[in-house]
Amino acid sequence: MAHGHGHDHGHGHVHGEAHGAQHGGHHHEDIDWATMGPLLERNAQLAAPQNREIAAWLRTWQPEPVRIADVGSGSGSISFLLAGIFPKAEVIAVDPAQPLLDRAGERAARESLTDRVSTLRAELPEGIGALPPADLLWIGRALHHVGDQQAALAALADRLAPGGAIALLEGGLNLRSLPRDIGIGRPGLQTRLDLADDKWFTRMRAELPGAKAVTEDWPALLAETGLRHAGTRSFLLDLPAPLSDDARAHLVSEFSRRREMHAETLDADDLTTLDRLLDENDEQSLHHRPDVFLLSAQTVHVGVKEYAKG
Repeated sequence: MAHGHGHDHGHGHVHGEAHGAQHGGHHHEDIDWATMGPLLERNAQLAAPQNREIAAWLRTWQPEPVRIADVGSGSGSISFLLAGIFPKAEVIAVDPAQPLLDRAGERAARESLTDRVSTLRAELPEGIGALPPADLLWIGRALHHVGDQQAALAALADRLAPGGAIALLEGGLNLRSLPRDIGIGRPGLQTRLDLADDKWFTRMRAELPGAKAVTEDWPALLAETGLRHAGTRSFLLDLPAPLSDDARAHLVSEFSRRREMHAETLDADDLTTLDRLLDENDEQSLHHRPDVFLLSAQTVHVGVKEYAKG
């Protein structure tokens, strides 16, 4: 459950797989799923160490979950990671995009995991009632693609078994991948990209069906659904220079996506700089620079459903 621009919105995170199939302005038709699947999987591969750390931390509340749901799963990279970390659990990949769920199904067959990894096509929040009660819900940057985030969170809390936990991945820090002064164009390009991303994100939220503005105090939103806010922690993805070919390829696709998204809003100087950064024949490009790196933080909020007293 995320949208059609790539992984996540312009905030340029590498994480599991937000992608996109829903809502309002984002339509299935303009998404090339054949390209999107492998792209999402590569991103998730890069973020695997970060996601493994998060999953290990979640053992505090859920040492042996019987059923896990990965909500907004894309093609299921996180689902399979969770299946590996919790070998006794059944994992359900939940997403509105059938082509991505099909990829998850093919991978489950390939890895002989069809008895443990299944898929459920559902939009958030209205389709989530079809999800059987789960001990752990992983909601990786999917909630902010729903107009009424509070209603969606309440619907999700309702699918938790007693003692179950929600891991809500929202917030964190924007991706950093270049020095402030890169030797071409004006210094501070990434800060200006962040501003453009922010404007884009605000507009994207405003255009969602049933959009409701809400203070993005995630622990408070969890508490409002009747869950106990049990903990918040941030996890670093730190890939210093020199980058692997995969990490470099990820940055190239990330920057070309943002070049496309912000063609109308960035000034001519920054667009020229981006064109140089994306030009394979330019020594100063992301393809060749020795100084590109990948640094971001993912924040996780945990809400727990207390057992009924009595």
